[in-house]
Amino acid sequence: MAKIKAENKKTNAQIRIYCDIARCVGCKSCEIACAVAHSQEKNVFLAIREEPRPKKRVFVQVTKEGSYPLQCRHCDEPACVLACMSAAITRDERTGMVTIDKDRCVGCGMCIMSCPFGALIMDKDKKVSLKCDFCIETAEPACVQACPTGCLFLGTLEEFKERIGRSKEKK
Repeated sequence: MAKIKAENKKTNAQIRIYCDIARCVGCKSCEIACAVAHSQEKNVFLAIREEPRPKKRVFVQVTKEGSYPLQCRHCDEPACVLACMSAAITRDERTGMVTIDKDRCVGCGMCIMSCPFGALIMDKDKKVSLKCDFCIETAEPACVQACPTGCLFLGTLEEFKERIGRSKEKK
């Protein structure tokens, strides 16, 4: 999160995770890395034995056109915030981050039903909603770090467009 905050001050733009779907091979490395990052042990070999099992917050979707990772979009006008009856979900106006206060969440699932992307899940063990939190404890989200093809990118929309433009020029 240190990187996100620093870049935000520098560019005054909102940092997001973007995906170059042309590069995604559907390997699910992002899913595994996400679950491990949210485990107690932070180690893949130990995390698979934890009870309850760590929950991923990114989901690789496969379509006839290809595959892509799906996670919270941290929307400008998040439906989940409006649907949350306990006000557990909030959006930081400065960073654009949408977060869930697990202590306030009552596990009603309204946010899950309202998300147009299907990016929230219910942690049935803890009875709270979960979503991408940008791996707030680290400088870069685990999914971005783990992607072997580099399809995931952390930055501003302008930086992502520039990156996509450069990769198209190389072809």
